[in-house]
Amino acid sequence: MGSCDSIHIEEVSVEEAWARLSSEADTILIDVRTRAEWAFVGLPDLSNLGKQVVRIEWQSFPENQVDAAFSERLSEFLSSAGIGKDAELLFICRSGSRSRHAAEVMAAQGYQRCRNVADGFEGPLDAHRHRGTQAGWKAAGLPWVQG
Repeated sequence: MGSCDSIHIEEVSVEEAWARLSSEADTILIDVRTRAEWAFVGLPDLSNLGKQVVRIEWQSFPENQVDAAFSERLSEFLSSAGIGKDAELLFICRSGSRSRHAAEVMAAQGYQRCRNVADGFEGPLDAHRHRGTQAGWKAAGLPWVQG
């Protein structure tokens, strides 16, 4: 996948991500969590915007191995959907780490407007070691559905 050390990825809040998805037709939300997370934790719901979340795993569960074909699979999907390398791509995961790596990899592939959704879908752990209460898509009250 190459080195992404010199690539800077802009961090956007979940509220800013929603605003961009709402106002920009070519802004895409890419959820890089696992199938298990989509099914059991939920998904951002963009139906009110006439959009769907692009779901593509960064790593597989339970192995937690990064998918070596991630950039190839995502590039193929975007190309077949007519989405160019100048579209804004917002990457989201559980808390913002996997999605940042995914954004870096896609930026290295020539996608010019890759952004990371800070705090992700569930945000950091709270004092009780629960996610989804302090920050992230769910905590912000943004639309979501159970997968």
